[in-house]
Amino acid sequence: MEKKKAIRLEIYQNLVNYKKPASFQLKESYPLPAPSTVIGMIHFACGFKEYKSMDVSISGEYKSKVYDLYTRYEFAGSTFEKDRHQLKLDSKEKGKSYGVTRGVSTTELLVDVNLIIHVIPEDEELLETILNSFRKPKEYISLGRREDLILIKNAEIVYLEEVHRLDENIKFKGNYYIPIEEDYFENVISTTYNLNKIYEKKKIKKDVEIRTWSKVKVAYCNGQKNNIVKEKILVDELNSPVFFI
Repeated sequence: MEKKKAIRLEIYQNLVNYKKPASFQLKESYPLPAPSTVIGMIHFACGFKEYKSMDVSISGEYKSKVYDLYTRYEFAGSTFEKDRHQLKLDSKEKGKSYGVTRGVSTTELLVDVNLIIHVIPEDEELLETILNSFRKPKEYISLGRREDLILIKNAEIVYLEEVHRLDENIKFKGNYYIPIEEDYFENVISTTYNLNKIYEKKKIKKDVEIRTWSKVKVAYCNGQKNNIVKEKILVDELNSPVFFI
């Protein structure tokens, strides 16, 4: 089998939140960033103005969790009332103002996160563009919230090859997102997630569009305790397993 080329990124983050879309009162975090978050980071770093098709492999670990407070703003489109709202927004319509409620909420933060991310774009010519964008970024790159900056420990192009899953050289370290639709498992005993990957804009009325997400179903697996049964898996030159989603 011909070896595939991919970008390997090694990233460190001090405190980070990979927000679960449905969490509000407590802003919960995924244990690893979702594919949409990683793909968005790559597009931002490269300055892509339109979507570039790609698959990503996401693995990593964190030391602990902490909780912090943040300022939360709620805008319901209701008319401003002095005794009810903390902030007033004047409308373009003469004499009309809207009210904003400001309060305190809680966010879950992962501590000392180390990630290994592999990227394989559909267009192989983009490999060098992606590599250079992380080796010489034009501005600070974040993953998660805008303030969740990344430390790029290493960025390189690696070759991938298939090996037997029981190969003693494979380094199953940390945790992984592994696609369930592939024949990796007989029975999934890990936590499963339906994660956002890419979206299409759907017009619902004049001048209003929403994002319709394509999701991928994955298992969140510990590398040392996985129940993979697929005979062949991909590894890179450093013997790190790769599971593209």
